[in-house]
Amino acid sequence: MQSPKQILADLWTLAGGEPSALDAVTLTGEEPQLPSSFRVAAAAQTSIAAAALAAAEIWKLRSGQDQKIAVDMRHAVVECRSERYLRRDGNPPPPAWDAIAGVYKTRGQRFVRLHTNFPHHRDAVCRVLNCNAERDEVQAALMQRDAEVFETAAYQAGGVVAMMRSYDEWSETPQGKALAALPVMTIEKIGGAAPKPWPVGERPLAGLRVLDLSRVIAGPVAGRTLAAHGADVLLISGADLPAIPWLTIDTGRGKLTTFIDLKRDEGRDQLKKLLAEADIFSQGYRPQALADLGFSAEEAARINPRIIFVSLSAYGHVGPWASRRGFDSLVQTSTGFNHAEGVAAGIGGPKELPAQILDHATGYLMAFGAMMAKARQSREGGSWHVRVSLAQTGRWIWNFGRVVDGLKTEDLKGEAIRPFVEQMESGFGSLQAIRHTAQLSQTPALWSRPAMPLGSHLPQWPARH
Repeated sequence: MQSPKQILADLWTLAGGEPSALDAVTLTGEEPQLPSSFRVAAAAQTSIAAAALAAAEIWKLRSGQDQKIAVDMRHAVVECRSERYLRRDGNPPPPAWDAIAGVYKTRGQRFVRLHTNFPHHRDAVCRVLNCNAERDEVQAALMQRDAEVFETAAYQAGGVVAMMRSYDEWSETPQGKALAALPVMTIEKIGGAAPKPWPVGERPLAGLRVLDLSRVIAGPVAGRTLAAHGADVLLISGADLPAIPWLTIDTGRGKLTTFIDLKRDEGRDQLKKLLAEADIFSQGYRPQALADLGFSAEEAARINPRIIFVSLSAYGHVGPWASRRGFDSLVQTSTGFNHAEGVAAGIGGPKELPAQILDHATGYLMAFGAMMAKARQSREGGSWHVRVSLAQTGRWIWNFGRVVDGLKTEDLKGEAIRPFVEQMESGFGSLQAIRHTAQLSQTPALWSRPAMPLGSHLPQWPARH
């Protein structure tokens, strides 16, 4: 079984990093940290460490200065559950799930998971089932349905659901086979241009401009991480787009936030102007959705020939499921995690992982890929496309191996979390939130902007100093 340091080394090599840079990293802590048969803590620690090491490498390129990096495993796994530990004016998070979200049985004793936190997703499920949004009615309707037929119909209707599969079942699907040939992340040069000089600044990403077009957890965590290392991150949302307020607060630390309506010509023109002056374009739209609005990776590289374009998807950019919507909980269900965890726990159904680790780890891998592409661009020039997906991250974690008796681990209690909490003011009130895990000896990670309500800022970049 690979150690966390070996997992990190493989990530670093995959992204084209110099092996000697790994000597600067210290990883502390022991597995397991949370009750799971999977190596959740190793995924948390290594993905955060990879992003920190990339930031340190950029700082070395900019300043010539080396620095040490330390990442503690417990702090990392706590940060990968940051939304649970956020407190607003001392108050804990509201219930995370919609009333009909969750697991149901279907005909043939199969299981499906519904994700209905956004009203249009809930409405789609109820349309397909021809029932009201009540748990008993949903369950009764699903007992008359074949799980896989319902899964397909719900997606076609605009819903997001997943049939529970074992890992072997998933591996035999066309989508599982399509992803088997892919690494956890791809970094590809998509256009030629002269290298872009670094702006002046006292932090690794100071002066770099990041457009963040993402929602929920993975993409927003990537933007939050880039902000922690000094980037100017501008979160683009729409006044009519549904959002999950608690996640907006937790992942909004360090960012500016504005509304742009991409369905209107005026909005698309605003985004083009911002893109022309950006360094990184990070987005979590379904494959093809942004392309239909005129913002594919190739079109972005035409508008700005030295852009780093980062694409997040649920199930990968190849295969028949490339355009499927999805969330961490659904990808866990589809790809075998819930089945395997349920078997390990000795229960006759699905069991979730103890963190939204596919989301969080993917977010840090997005930030890592963006920074490694930016470092390569500073030497080679050009535009670059970084691709990640929740399902690819899941396969990466699966291949770490399993933790014997890991489910017997006691979950982390309040006193174990306290050392990692910081107090800050925000546009939402006083927050207690998890500070960033990675310790960098010369350029400490921090958020210099408070979390603000969506749309608080103008659609423009701050002046470079």
